[in-house]
Amino acid sequence: MCLLVFARNCHPEYPLVVVANRDEFHDRAAEAAHWWPRQPSMLAGRDVRAGGTWMGVSQSGCWGAVTNYRDGPPEPAPRSRGDLVTRFLSGGGDPHGFVSEVATSASEYSGFSLIVGNGQSLCYFSNRSKGMHVIGDGIHTLSNHLLNTPWPKAELARLKLNRLLHKSRLDIEDLFAVLADSTPFADHELPTTGVGIEMERVLSPPFIKGDDYGTRCTTVFMVTKGGDAVFAEQGFLPGGHKGVLTLFEFPVRD
Repeated sequence: MCLLVFARNCHPEYPLVVVANRDEFHDRAAEAAHWWPRQPSMLAGRDVRAGGTWMGVSQSGCWGAVTNYRDGPPEPAPRSRGDLVTRFLSGGGDPHGFVSEVATSASEYSGFSLIVGNGQSLCYFSNRSKGMHVIGDGIHTLSNHLLNTPWPKAELARLKLNRLLHKSRLDIEDLFAVLADSTPFADHELPTTGVGIEMERVLSPPFIKGDDYGTRCTTVFMVTKGGDAVFAEQGFLPGGHKGVLTLFEFPVRD
């Protein structure tokens, strides 16, 4: 997962709206979003190699997402970051308690930023910063740095979602379009994260088109004030071509 933009209590009908892009090598096998047979209350895609997920939700309305922290070439670590989301969703769904637990073993993972939440609270933690942060109302972004770091693609996503939130009804295709821009930003706008300017250019837009590496899926998750949830995932093939679209609608229940 490489870019999320989400709105908390910003729309009268949708207290939670999340749009997220997962960027990854196309040859890394993954399963599209589904209800996991061994954890039937969890809805998520699955990374076949490590067994975890980049983003998922539960029948009770809990959700979680993890992004890599980009600070140079990745170094191997004992544990997979995708394990963080699956552990939260298969546990008790207490964001504060879970983040406190993760903090005790954070050094066992490569750099990450993690968001976990339920209908009452939303928490953020990174092993590249200090302490847990409770996320308040508003529009927030997360890419491969810290929460609300104003990278150009994150700020563009914030602007586009903010515009949509003025509509009385939110459309899934419109939300997919929030993170669909593949235009690179100018060099002087790019961050310096230790991967070199050529790669910074490749990674700069919200949607990355590439034959080897790129945006693998866009996910939309919405919860209405009445407690109905929508989870939609548009998969993508090399070159940014559309793949499988999956759509799930379910009532949130404790």
